[in-house]
Amino acid sequence: MAQYSTFGATPDSPGDISQTPPPTGAQGDLELEIVGLANALYNLGTTVVIDSTKERQLAKSAVASEEEASKPVGQRVNDVIGHLSTIEDLAGDLRTMVPLQILQDIDNARNPMFLTKDRLERAATENQFMNGKIKAIESYRNTLNSSLMDYFPELAPHLDSVDEYAIPSVLTSNHEVKYEV
Repeated sequence: MAQYSTFGATPDSPGDISQTPPPTGAQGDLELEIVGLANALYNLGTTVVIDSTKERQLAKSAVASEEEASKPVGQRVNDVIGHLSTIEDLAGDLRTMVPLQILQDIDNARNPMFLTKDRLERAATENQFMNGKIKAIESYRNTLNSSLMDYFPELAPHLDSVDEYAIPSVLTSNHEVKYEV
């Protein structure tokens, strides 16, 4: 059984609690490297906070030993740079296009999932609107055909055979389309 890395149990860590395995291939490698980058950035941030706290305490005590003067911040920065370099190398193997709007939302600190949700809701609304238009046209056509048959009975055979204009109205459970005329 494959092990998937999760981060520490701290509530502020960028860890993903889910055990969803990454995709296979280059995309999976890239995803794992991005997770490693997130972890490295988190470690860098905590190291900086810890070091700044130590510096304040040392400034108050005015006693600095050689061991306390050596900081792991440089190593953490090098880890981040290493992950970024690996990500850049892996990115050359992928041809996945990301919509510019998603990148702008991320830059503006907005969750891109909201954009997806908004687009789905908009598509559903437009779909309902178009279905309403289709039903209105169907109703108009049926009313027009009925009136034409009343006033011009000789056109009845031509008006009843308008199946080519039938509009799919219902998708059944076994994915067959029912037509209403």
